[in-house]
Amino acid sequence: MSMSAKKIAEAEELVRTAEKSLKTSLLKWVPDYDSAADEYSKAATAYRIAKSYDKSKECLLKAIDAYKNNKSWFHAAKAYEQLILVSKDMDKLTDVEEYANKACSLYQQHGSPEAAASALDKAAKLTESKHPDMALRFYQHAVEVILIEDSTRQASEYCSKVSRLLVKLRRYEEATKAIKQEIGLFQQTESYGQIGRMVVALVLVQLGLGDSVEAEKSFKEWGNCCEPEEVSTLQTLLQAFDDEDAEMAARMLATPFIRHMDVEYAILAKNIPLPQSLEVEKKPESGNANKVQAEEEEDDLC
Repeated sequence: MSMSAKKIAEAEELVRTAEKSLKTSLLKWVPDYDSAADEYSKAATAYRIAKSYDKSKECLLKAIDAYKNNKSWFHAAKAYEQLILVSKDMDKLTDVEEYANKACSLYQQHGSPEAAASALDKAAKLTESKHPDMALRFYQHAVEVILIEDSTRQASEYCSKVSRLLVKLRRYEEATKAIKQEIGLFQQTESYGQIGRMVVALVLVQLGLGDSVEAEKSFKEWGNCCEPEEVSTLQTLLQAFDDEDAEMAARMLATPFIRHMDVEYAILAKNIPLPQSLEVEKKPESGNANKVQAEEEEDDLC
């Protein structure tokens, strides 16, 4: 008998045991939900190993019902997390949002906000590549869940993921709000070094929006938290935009510490529109400029 066949036979036996646990009789008035839930959960694992994903999903849903009947919210939430993995196996990532939100809700009901946020974080990582908008909602929800418990430091970690993903999606208006929220959280924990780095990120995003005036305001408001190198670079960069000096702006955007920021901000820096007047002067070489731009975009993809 193959390993797959053995696992299916094992799962079927576990399902039979679970069904017996749910039966009542004259001497057994209440179903044994606890035993049934555990047996269904084990059966789901065996089916998953055998790659019988539909059966695995079916058993997990039955386990969740049994756990809920027993008011075992934590275990029901864990089973929803298993359903997320089965959805990945089945290539049905669109189902993940429902299961992740239900897992989160049950963890909260159990009084485990960190487990709730962690479930959302894991779901976000799983879906970010193919469904970035869904992943963004998970990260945003995780921030809300953790802030209810006043865990500022952990909230800032999830908020950072929100900011970076919004930049990746080129939703710069929303990204500026998320970065400002992140700065606010770092202020509460007096994490001034992190504030400095986020000021650089905020200036880049606002320049990406073409709003050098707001970028300058942000620098004036929080620039005192920046390191000397950050201050020098941002001052020169903003002055270059004020003077419409595209060459100097490009040089500042290519400085090593900007290139070595989180990848989303480093890519943004490459794509920020340079001051207009000198771009007009470069028009006769537009063929070469297009070629360079195409090469840069190809590098980004690589």
